[in-house]
Amino acid sequence: MKILTATATTQGRRPGDFNYCIEGELVWIGLVCATDRGDPDGGCGCGRAFGGMSSHRATTTAMIRDVATDRRRYTDALRASLEAQRWPTASADRLADGLIQLVDDWPVGTVVERRLDAVNVRDWPRHA
Repeated sequence: MKILTATATTQGRRPGDFNYCIEGELVWIGLVCATDRGDPDGGCGCGRAFGGMSSHRATTTAMIRDVATDRRRYTDALRASLEAQRWPTASADRLADGLIQLVDDWPVGTVVERRLDAVNVRDWPRHA
């Protein structure tokens, strides 16, 4: 199943890049605080970050990987992460479906970045 994961690939291409996640951990797209709401390069960083589901840290780059899981286990992992961070879990199914749909048309190995509500390709996979 194709899903977003943390990556250090392409870190540093944009000023303000950061990666505090574990390489390859599942990531999600969280809410944006008032500091970053109008500017993804605002002082917080949440407007340009993906949140790590295991580390509960953040990164500005994510890679689409093919992970051996299914929708139920993926949703359960997202729900458990939200619960551990004391976020509401009622929307876990909808969030998981949205994340799955987001990456559906991009090939495995694609690196993406977040700019508020937009997720854009930063680097396409290289094929030999």
